[in-house]
Amino acid sequence: MNMEFIEALSDIEREKGIAKEVLIDAIEAALISSYKRNFNTAQNVRVDINRHTGLIKVYARKTVVDEVLDPRMEISQHASREINPNFQLGDIVEIEVTPRDFGRIAAQTAKQVVTQRIREAERGLIYDAFIDREEDIVTGTVQRQDLRNIYLDLGKVEAVLPLGELMPGEKFKHQDRIKAYITKVENTTKGPQIILSRTHPGLLKRLFELEVPEIYDGVVEIRSVAREAGFRSKIAVHSRNPEVDPVGSCVGPKGTRVQTIVNELRGEKIDIVRWSESVEEYVANALSPSKVLEVNVFEAEKMARVIVPDYQLSLAIGIKGQNARLAAKLTGWKIDIKSESQAEQEFGRPRTSGEEMPQDSISID
Repeated sequence: MNMEFIEALSDIEREKGIAKEVLIDAIEAALISSYKRNFNTAQNVRVDINRHTGLIKVYARKTVVDEVLDPRMEISQHASREINPNFQLGDIVEIEVTPRDFGRIAAQTAKQVVTQRIREAERGLIYDAFIDREEDIVTGTVQRQDLRNIYLDLGKVEAVLPLGELMPGEKFKHQDRIKAYITKVENTTKGPQIILSRTHPGLLKRLFELEVPEIYDGVVEIRSVAREAGFRSKIAVHSRNPEVDPVGSCVGPKGTRVQTIVNELRGEKIDIVRWSESVEEYVANALSPSKVLEVNVFEAEKMARVIVPDYQLSLAIGIKGQNARLAAKLTGWKIDIKSESQAEQEFGRPRTSGEEMPQDSISID
């Protein structure tokens, strides 16, 4: 090793962020093992790399004793004082034992150590960069696909998108660019593993944060998301500024903001509703696009009975119960939906002549 090697370590420190001293310490430790392995010795040794010249020396470390039982590990007091008269019993004497051809072994060992440390450091940097991005959105390029996963290139790392986390009917080709949600980041023996999803409700939330400045700035906040990926979603929003309309902000001018999200989600229908502290109002909004006549709340069961016009019953329930199911997920309340006629028969409720509760929501197909 020479000055060029020391300079190379300095370059690695600047480019990769790995401290030169850390690399040298690792090389010295590896060289101790290499020395013992190549020269078939069990003696206690120390390897020293000169930080300025790159010169390597190997020193045998021996303890000063009265009677030498193991000459590989011990030295007599008399012999030690021939080296330095100040040595006392119990002191450690270092004797240079650098082999003549140790430079070749040292170069090979150093190369292996540096390569390994660079790889470990890069994996560590990638892990540190992505562990803070769990529950965030990323854009990647499709590299390949097998029977279980699609593999996306995120730049410095490859991420895994399980086929089970694709929306129904989704298919991607090589080099397609897609957005996905990071559900998990793991540090494995093969490096960081990043797991993605296209079905997670968090993807919808992050897309709104990207498209709606008011959400990004914190003026409008997303209170809840319910999603059946590829079919329909509901999102409840609230404005901290009474002068800002949360639903209108999410829709955007002429619907451009929400339409961008719909396009990204391959036409998934999105209902944007206004969150409310009033359970009755919140549940009524959540059942958008159906109209609601009345909401009765039963706190003990955390259940809301909703009465809708007869002609709105199927719309309120939705195809295979989807609208009611999403509204229940969104609000966290069980929802029992009755038509006006059913309510009159079961509970003796007087007809309301079609008056409807005020609602603040919008449905985007």
